[in-house]
Amino acid sequence: MLARITLTHPPEQAMKSFALLLSLAAVGSAAAATAPTAMPHYAVLEHYPLGGSGGWDYLTIDPAAHHLLIARNDRVMAVDTRNGKLAGEIPGMQHVHGIALVQKLRHGYVSDGTANGVHVIDLDTLKDLRTIPVGGQGPDAIVFDPASGHVLTMNGHSGDASVIDPASDKAIAEIALPGKPEFAVSDGRGHVYANIEDKSELVRIDTKANKADAVWKLAPCDSPSGLALDAQSRRLFSVCDNKLMVVTDADDGHQVATVAIGDGPDAAGFDPSTRLAYSSNHDGTLTIVHEDDANHYSVVTNVPTQAGARTMALDESTHRVWLVTAAPAPRHAPVKDFTALVVGSH
Repeated sequence: MLARITLTHPPEQAMKSFALLLSLAAVGSAAAATAPTAMPHYAVLEHYPLGGSGGWDYLTIDPAAHHLLIARNDRVMAVDTRNGKLAGEIPGMQHVHGIALVQKLRHGYVSDGTANGVHVIDLDTLKDLRTIPVGGQGPDAIVFDPASGHVLTMNGHSGDASVIDPASDKAIAEIALPGKPEFAVSDGRGHVYANIEDKSELVRIDTKANKADAVWKLAPCDSPSGLALDAQSRRLFSVCDNKLMVVTDADDGHQVATVAIGDGPDAAGFDPSTRLAYSSNHDGTLTIVHEDDANHYSVVTNVPTQAGARTMALDESTHRVWLVTAAPAPRHAPVKDFTALVVGSH
């Protein structure tokens, strides 16, 4: 509210005071209008018991079918993201890891590390159509590259990548890599990036030439696993065993920032609408990091989840994160109480 002004001699001075008050009020209103909005509160909003036996690896959202696809040892589980119910399972696999989606074909490509092959699945009927043998050993992470139209598997045992052409469903090339690849992302502009776990490096693959064209050090990162990309600001997010998220420039490989995260990360994600990066951690936390600008990052919160919830998938339509885990148990013990968790704001 403006202060009351009593006009006294000389009137010019009073008018100047009044004008000053109006100016200050306008500045205050503008500052209030542009003040940053407080971040919402994030928490686990849903727990969906799924049950079933076997370990798990990558999670993938199929937005067209509203399915969460879970690589579940010898099968793929499809969970309805609208209600958390099991929509179906695709059996007949050996030890699956990742799932890449080719939406134009409505096919999924599932890496099978034991079979040294890739299963082609129908995303609508949830059927296993065929298996494609690859030259690499131990295919793990898998990614679709829109620029080339190809699917690439990251082969952990042979330290290379296999290239599959979905038009023929055949492996057409092998790409030598500098070490053991982990998660991979495509920028949609002719490059795929992958963390090199045993060397703490990041490799860039030219998907037109089918060769690695750059390798960048990630120090002080130790054993990078999860990888995400902000395509707009050209930033890569590698999550590391020593509780760090390392942010790298996707064009020249220089390190932009490091951010503290939880212990035992395995997956990462980035939401272009909210400018939030995520790290899902084995210690039972989901670290949420805000991209303040392309070169500055701040931790929003570490959401308590559940021990072992180390893999995640981001549903960009709802801005919610899906994770899965099971009851604590000794290594190699049977999996019990397998559950999906959903983290979001409220």
